[in-house]
Amino acid sequence: MRIILTGGGTGGHLTPLVAVAKKIQEKVPEAEFYFIGPKGRLEDDIIGRENIPIRNIMTGKLRRYFSFQNIIDFFKIPFGVLKSMWLLFVLMPDAIFSKGGSASFPVVVVGWLYRIPILIHESDSNPGLANSMLGKLSTRVAVSYLEAEKYFPAAQVVLTGNPLREGIDKGSAEKARQFLGFTESRKVIFVWGGSQGAKSINDRIVRLLPQLLHKYQVVHQTGENNFEEVGRMAGELGYKAGHAGYYAVPFLKEELVDVLAAADLVISRAGSTSIAEIAANKKPAIIVPLETSASDHQRMNAYSLARIGGCVVMEENNMGENMLLEKIDEIMNNNELRNKLAENIGTFYHPDAAEKIADGILGMIKE
Repeated sequence: MRIILTGGGTGGHLTPLVAVAKKIQEKVPEAEFYFIGPKGRLEDDIIGRENIPIRNIMTGKLRRYFSFQNIIDFFKIPFGVLKSMWLLFVLMPDAIFSKGGSASFPVVVVGWLYRIPILIHESDSNPGLANSMLGKLSTRVAVSYLEAEKYFPAAQVVLTGNPLREGIDKGSAEKARQFLGFTESRKVIFVWGGSQGAKSINDRIVRLLPQLLHKYQVVHQTGENNFEEVGRMAGELGYKAGHAGYYAVPFLKEELVDVLAAADLVISRAGSTSIAEIAANKKPAIIVPLETSASDHQRMNAYSLARIGGCVVMEENNMGENMLLEKIDEIMNNNELRNKLAENIGTFYHPDAAEKIADGILGMIKE
């Protein structure tokens, strides 16, 4: 049995592919997997770490707004389709599992032409342009949000939740404090801008360090591109990463599960995988949606969660430093509010998501 995994661009698109592949391998040990997608550090790191062979193709992003990048990407897409035609012809898989988005567009289109069974996973409450199109070519569609069901044919869509890495809710707070150099006497804030970081959140947090570190300890995932700037800004304020209760890092890998276990509050973007991983750990959260996210999906994700009392949403364009500090203090100093947020966000966690999607893929193959 051979299955193609496709997607990419962010950690939130890649870790679910690995989670489902592992679940399938538990059920069918002889199953083979290949990843087809864009070339990137995250792809090499997350997929390569699992010893899944990688085949790179050109991909172009489909935008609903004007951008000169659209012209460049327009020419990338045909090359991606042509290479996908060759790769799928050579590999001829039994099924394709796509995390959706523009990175998987060529593979899904060619898979449909070859009549290969396709399951795509839509992780956001409001599908982007690529998944809205790809859903029509897919055999089955799995969604993370109930609100997303209406965008796909009712006969092929099922609510599964977001498949997460194994053991995401089994971290050790004690282990985290040891490698972070944190004490047990002060609460921990985890600032998490996703795999690519979040400059606007980074800037506000660094400027608030004098007030925050007086009361709390801060773990700060900055993103690779922002790490040096964050270090420079913090240094100008007299703080060095790894000292005085402040730990900054470009990207957390295996340590993420332990950091989530240790966190008393998470400040995060509204990426669907990040939200699901926070939910799995039942952590109170301040969610700051990315203003420029495709189809405004981050804002939709955040408010879908806020409607059930699962998080506090702060809009990026009016999130002043004093306002952010007040909200942090309100949550950290109010046990009742913190417990309520934790319990409500926990209802969004679907521990059987990977299993459901694995069964769906295997079911397609048997049909």
